[in-house]
Formats: sequence, C-alpha cells, structure tokens
Amino acid sequence: MSSRSALLQLINDCKNVRELKQIHTQLVKSLSITESDRGFLVNRLLFVGALSSLQSLTYAANVFNSIKNPNLSAYNIMIRAFASKHGSDDGEDQSLGLGLYKRMLFEGIAPDCLTFPFLLKERANVSDTSRGRIVHGHVVKFGLDKDIFVNNNMISMYSSHGAFVDCARKVFDAMPERDVVSWNSVIVGYLRAGDLDSASELFGRMKGRNIITWNSIITGFVQGGRPREALQLFQEMQTTGYEAVKPDKITMASILTACASLGALDHGKWVHNFLRKTGIECDLVIGTALIDMYGKCGSVDRAVEIFRAMPVRDNLAWTAMISVFALHGLCEEAFRFFEEMQALGLKPNHVTFVGLLTACAHSGSVERGRWCFDAMRCIYKIKREVRHYACMVDLLSRAGLFKEAEGLIGTMPVEPDVFVWGALLGGCLVHGNVDVGERVAKHLIKIEPANHVFYANLCDLYARAGRIGDVKRIRALMRARGIQKEVPGCSMIEIDGIVREFSVRGSAKSMIMEELFWFLNRLVQKEFDGGQYHGSKVKKGGGLNYIAYAVGRMTSLWGEDAETFRPERWLNENGDFRPREPLQIHRISFNCLTAGPRICLGKELAYMQMKILAALLLNFFEFRLMDETKEAEYRTMFTLHMDQGLHLYALARS
Repeated sequence: MSSRSALLQLINDCKNVRELKQIHTQLVKSLSITESDRGFLVNRLLFVGALSSLQSLTYAANVFNSIKNPNLSAYNIMIRAFASKHGSDDGEDQSLGLGLYKRMLFEGIAPDCLTFPFLLKERANVSDTSRGRIVHGHVVKFGLDKDIFVNNNMISMYSSHGAFVDCARKVFDAMPERDVVSWNSVIVGYLRAGDLDSASELFGRMKGRNIITWNSIITGFVQGGRPREALQLFQEMQTTGYEAVKPDKITMASILTACASLGALDHGKWVHNFLRKTGIECDLVIGTALIDMYGKCGSVDRAVEIFRAMPVRDNLAWTAMISVFALHGLCEEAFRFFEEMQALGLKPNHVTFVGLLTACAHSGSVERGRWCFDAMRCIYKIKREVRHYACMVDLLSRAGLFKEAEGLIGTMPVEPDVFVWGALLGGCLVHGNVDVGERVAKHLIKIEPANHVFYANLCDLYARAGRIGDVKRIRALMRARGIQKEVPGCSMIEIDGIVREFSVRGSAKSMIMEELFWFLNRLVQKEFDGGQYHGSKVKKGGGLNYIAYAVGRMTSLWGEDAETFRPERWLNENGDFRPREPLQIHRISFNCLTAGPRICLGKELAYMQMKILAALLLNFFEFRLMDETKEAEYRTMFTLHMDQGLHLYALARS
C-alpha cells in the first residue's frame, strides 16, 4: 500500500481530533509525500475535521489557515462547513462563509457549481436576504444559473423567507430542467408565505410527488387553518393510483391535528385504526397527536387510555394530557397529572403552564392560578410569555377581579397584545362591567380599528347595560368606517364520516325568535316531564327558559346520580347556566342533536329529540349551502350565543 493510500485510510478511520492532529503532524514532516498528494491529504483532513461526525470547526479552521495557497476544493469544504453550522442570525459565523468566498475571489479562484449551493444555504439561515441577492447575481455572472443543484438551493434560500417567494418562483420558472426538489421548494415557500392557493395550484401541476411533497402540502393546510382540505388531500394521497405514496408518521400526525381542529371524531377513529392496520409505530409524536385529537373531540377517557398505553411518555405527552383536562375544565385531573409528571422527574415547560393556567381559568381556581403563575418564575425558572399573562388575566377577570387583572397587565415586561386585552374584555362581558369593558374595547379598537369583533363586543356590552343609544352609535361608526364581518358565520362538521362546511344567510325577526324560544321551552319541558333524561335521572321542576346546554338558566338539570355530567364550570353564584364563550353544537344525526366536544361539559352529554324542531327552524331561515358539489336535503345545526340569539346552519343529508 502506498503512503498516500495508507494515510488516507488513517484519516478516514480517525475517531477524535487528537488522532487527526497526529496525522497532520506526520503529513507536514514527511519527505516521501509529493506536494500533490500532500494537498489532497490535507484537504481530506480538512473534510473529516469539518464535516464528519467529529465536527471540529475550530480545528478545521486552523488547518485551513495553515495552508499557504488553498485551492477551490479547500474553500468549498470550509464554506460548506460554515453553512452547515446553522449559527444564530446575529452571529459572526453566519458571514464567515461569505467572507471566505470574497477571499477566494480576491485570490483569483473562480467558484464552481459546488461553491454556490452552500453560500446560498448560509444566506437562507439569516433574515437579511440582500447578500443572498448578491450571491444570486454572482451565480448569473459566472454562468451557473442553469445548474439544477445551484437553482434548487437558490429557490430554497428565497423560499425560507416568505416575503420573497415570488423571487423563488421566478428562478423556478426560468429553470430549463426541474426535479422534485425544485417543485417541493417552491411549494414550501408558498406555504410559508401563507399563500395556500398558489401552493395548491403548483401542487396540482406537479408530477412524481414524493412523501415530502405530500407532507408539506398537508401540514401547510392544517397550519393555515384549512383542515378540511387537508383531509381531502390525504384522501387524494390514498387514491392517486400509480403515484400513490405511503403516508408516514409526519403525515398521520398532521391528519390527526386536522381531525382535532374539526372535531371530527369519526375521522380520527378511522385514522387511529389506519395506524394499527399499516403498522405505523405509535411513538411519542403519534401518541401525543392521538391524545390531542381525542381530547379536542371530547373523548377524554380515550385520550387517557392512549396516554397510559404509551410505552414511553416524555414531558410533551404529559403536557398534552394536561391540556386536554384544561380544555374540559377538569382542574383536579390536570393538577394530579402535573404532580405525577414531577414525581417521575420530568420538568414542565412553558406549554405545561399554559395548560394549568387554562384549567384554573375554566374552573375558577384563582388561588391555584396564582400559585402556578408565581411558581413559573420562582420554582421552575421558566420565563413568562405573553400567553401566560393572557391566561392569568382571563382567570382574574372571569372571577371579577378586574383591579388585580389590570394591575397584572401593568407589570408586563412587554407590550400586552390583543389576546391579553381581549381576555380582560371577555371578563367584562361575563360580569357586565361596563366601565372597564368600555375602556378596554376602545383601546382594542384603537389597536386594530378594522377588527369587527371588538365593535361587536362593545355593542354587546352597551346592550346588556341598556344603553341602546350607544349601541346605535357604534353600529353607525362601523358603517361609516366600512367595517363588517369579513366572512359569514360558518361551521365545519362531520356527518356520517363526511366533513361539510355550511353558512347562514339571513336572520330571524324578534317576533319569530320569541315564538321559537317559546317552542324550545315547551319541547325541553316535555322532555323532562318524565324525570328521565336518556337513562340519567334528573330533578323535576328545574325547567329551562330556552334550551339545554345552550342559552338560559339551568338551575336543576342534574341529580346526584347523573353520572359524570359536569356543567359546574359555567355556573354563576346563583347556580345559573352562563357559558363564557359561544357554545357550538357539533354534530347532528337523523333525529337528535348532539352536544359535541367543543362544548366540553362532560363525558356523558345526552341527546335531545329534535324532529319537530328541525322542521320548524327550516321555515324561519334562508340557507346557503357552501359546498355546492351536489344537491342535498337540509337538516339543521345551530350555534346559540348567550344573550346574542340563535345562529343556524344547514347540513346536507348524505
């Protein structure tokens, strides 16, 4: 074996930097190695030191600086090493690759197709794209703008900054040859920019989609607030024929998130069964996604079963379970799991405390909430974020502690956002605190003058206080400013395994509403006359002024043996049912209305027979079917708001 081959083998077999240094010393001292071989071996030493598992960039830089006349290969290795380091945006390391490139040009060494991809990768890691555009100019100058590898990295650089996705598209359109990486990079760029329609258009034109393509588009639609289309894409993924791609863990986690967003429990169960059939491992990612899905779809017991069955549970899984309990107002369970988590030596993070504070807010546990808020900083050394302050303000304002809530806002180290002020306004609406609510609503309108929600909240506040003149004044102001609800009220629901979206057009006059509520009251009273409510005994004589679970007083709905029905989180001091947010009925079947997971009143939400009511409601309202793919008979769904009336939705009969 020659000296070159022997030394090359030794370099490749090095296990640490100390061994590299020993070989480097031998290379410098050896007289039997030609200069050509020495340069080759030093470059290999440089590569192993900078880019292998050793990753000693400091040592590699020392080796590079010891070379009298580095060649193009040496420069490319170091530029690649600096680009691969992924330093911080404001760090010096982010410009070292570009500095080496300038030095290379100064020494008269022309770049090649291996130089620019790593320079562009380095530029993709920083927020300033001005230097990236300079590199783009050099690509054109040196005639490498037709190279597919260079162009793919140029697209990735522009796509990493959503505002420059149009530049990425121009590079893409000018490419004489494209591969799957080219298509994926532009699609990801559109998704990052929030332009889901352009991403979908490009996706529809793409041939040879791979798992990265499908995961990118599905995840993008889920994160972009269009979960129904994400489910449709997943269905297309399964039926594309020769292009069919098998989903992986990332796909399934995204689909479970989509099901959770829609409250589509049947879809979620199908996905869970699909995981079993395909043998996809239920690891931490999938397990946590299943917990989230079942929790948001109202199946708390099933979420607990999934959690207990997980062979390994990290702090994210525990946090997901705590968040499920928080969503359902199960404060005791949330804190019990928190204690179990700590007993196992797992440290909570900032998301864990968001869940705990939310649980406290939904259950009215002010003292526990105060303890959590203080413990974050004093015990767990976790920096409070804006959302922690928003949760705490929500808790205090719901409890009527407005002075303390405003004082907390005044101590915030950063400027409070609309979520913090919105939490305070929500408490004012619950308690009818016009003085504070008026001031907060006006402040929110000043922050976001085009947001119709804050005007509506202020009108609601005035209306509850009987200040009809102020209501008219705010509505006139909205008309003068051209402010209206951007999209009509709509709902996405699951019917017989199909997710549909529907909207309301038109409204009922007060006389019709009075007649409707009278009818609802009669219907509900009739349901309770027998003292039975679908197998759960209830107290007689309580009555409902409007309708169970939705609007009105609910003073005596359950008895001691009413299983696990828990409406306590929305009871005021008089025992009246006062929901703190709009309650959305989630699902309808042929003859019954199901209070769904987003209401979160407990595990055993009973059914109410609605045959006659459905026919009555359809006579009062005009419906517009948003999904116009086929004609359908109408059934009804409605969302009832406290003191805000009744909103109806049409459901297509499958």
